[in-house]
Amino acid sequence: MIARPFGWTGVKVAVIGQGTWRMGESRAAQPEELRALRRGIDLGLTHIDTAEMYADGGAERLVGQAVAGRRAEVFLTTKVHPQNASYAGTLQACERSLRRLNTDYVDLYLLHFWSAGHPIADTMRAMEELVRRGWTRFIGVSNFDVRQLKEAQAALTRERLVSNQVLYHLRDREIERDVLPYCERHRIAVVGYTPLARGGFLRGVVAEIAKKRARTPRQVVLNFLTRRPSLFTIPKAGRPEHVRENAAALDFTLARQDLKTIDAAF
Repeated sequence: MIARPFGWTGVKVAVIGQGTWRMGESRAAQPEELRALRRGIDLGLTHIDTAEMYADGGAERLVGQAVAGRRAEVFLTTKVHPQNASYAGTLQACERSLRRLNTDYVDLYLLHFWSAGHPIADTMRAMEELVRRGWTRFIGVSNFDVRQLKEAQAALTRERLVSNQVLYHLRDREIERDVLPYCERHRIAVVGYTPLARGGFLRGVVAEIAKKRARTPRQVVLNFLTRRPSLFTIPKAGRPEHVRENAAALDFTLARQDLKTIDAAF
């Protein structure tokens, strides 16, 4: 699995990671989800993303089991829900997440999305305190537009935003207009979630390119969505076979004409 420097940090992070939205919701599905996460770590998908919001903490508990004994191998991200993002609430939310994850720290802690419920200055002040305490190495945001990114940056006094996690798939490339260029100028990593959406775009030109390259359509899509150095992605894969497929998505290079064809089609 290819890893590259994550934003301004210089820390190398797996370009394709593992998302956990909707994991931990079904007790019956958890054994297979756990196997998938562990298999992903084996294959180098060591950027694992979760949130206190997912399954009301159930996804964090599942991730905690998956990384047990292997914490040092993993770049671990979780998020505070905006309703909890007051100064004190952020500190308390992170502490709860650490307990569920069974770890002393996370690598990246994010404000899940923008909300007017708590002043951004209070949230960012809490984020900086989390770094000072050693509860997180880095801080970032999720679902922020350029205006919101600027407000968050202005509220920081000691730390810098390292990443912005956003929706990014072939049928929603809105971030390429403003958010992605802004993040690249400020050396903020862009982590795309839901890269495969519902899979409707896996036919047509994507399928044709996949056949030509002896790859799967999913692999072609993930390859395209991580084509720039600032781009990372965190597809959810609840089954080991999908994890294996995702892990091989960067084992080839799309030709320039392939990139142009996909770009024109979407």
